[in-house]
Amino acid sequence: MMGVIDEKPRLVGVQAAGCPPIAEAFKLGEDRPVSVDRAATEATAIRVASPIYGAAALKALRESDGSSVSVTDEEMLAAEREIARSEGIYAEPASAATVACLGRLVESGEMDRGDSVVSLITSSGLKTDDILRSLSGRRRSPGLGSRLATKERILRTIERRRTYGYDLWNSMGREMTLGAIYQHLSDLEKRGLITSYTEGKRRYLKITERGRRVLAALDDLRILL
Repeated sequence: MMGVIDEKPRLVGVQAAGCPPIAEAFKLGEDRPVSVDRAATEATAIRVASPIYGAAALKALRESDGSSVSVTDEEMLAAEREIARSEGIYAEPASAATVACLGRLVESGEMDRGDSVVSLITSSGLKTDDILRSLSGRRRSPGLGSRLATKERILRTIERRRTYGYDLWNSMGREMTLGAIYQHLSDLEKRGLITSYTEGKRRYLKITERGRRVLAALDDLRILL
């Protein structure tokens, strides 16, 4: 059951290493954002050299006994991939920064691995093409390596046997949240690759002819690669 927390949470502000006016000001003990001569980051949503509410942000961070850190573009890109793989969410770089910073906070001792953390993912990666650009030089797409992409694994499981959401989650080793599984299923159904039907109290999944053609196309593509 959800409810109101007893204590005010600690706030952590995350910025790109190539444009960190608030993070640097926090580190230096300044009350206002420091000057950034050249903002250099692919995370366009946070490429703001002079944030209008920077002073208010610094005040809020300190009042909550919080912190501020910066992460590289490479760390944000890695976080994007991890969020997509584990949760089925395509986040833009600025949003992925809230996950990219977690390792740094643990390493610095500002956060324990057992702490409860809320990472806000506020915007879709469809607004950016950084992942596509970063993958354009690869010989294989992410789903064609030795480890099958999540959606392909789901499709092949549904093709092989009768299953439903919770059963599918268990069969995949609970590598992601149950909510992420259902998000993948919703996407596959919207694309016409699977259908669902109710029998008793359960909603079972069934691959469509289009879904079978997609799997066959992937098999053919592997032969070419």
